[in-house]
Amino acid sequence: MANKRFKRQEYARYKKLGIKWRRPRGKTSKMRRYEAGKPAMPAIGYRTCKNKRYLHPSGYKDVLVSNMKELEALDPSTEAARINASIGKKKKVLMLEKAAEFGIKVLNKNL
Repeated sequence: MANKRFKRQEYARYKKLGIKWRRPRGKTSKMRRYEAGKPAMPAIGYRTCKNKRYLHPSGYKDVLVSNMKELEALDPSTEAARINASIGKKKKVLMLEKAAEFGIKVLNKNL
């Protein structure tokens, strides 16, 4: 099951609200009282399946990598690399080449 996207109360009425979730707190709020026809609110039953929890939307486990040794230690079938932001452009290019050589997916390829 894909993660349900919960919508904010009256998100369709006011564009400025956006669709980001905020809990309805009004005394007479129909949504807070779980009335029929109103958007769903987050609850325990909506939790993600155990085997999909904490994964990147691509299906790989997101691993932060800071050097070549950490990159080489990854398992290409289950893990994807995210190169640390503090890495410079020159070293990042080398790491991208090495990742392509090992068949490792890099989540932040853009230079």
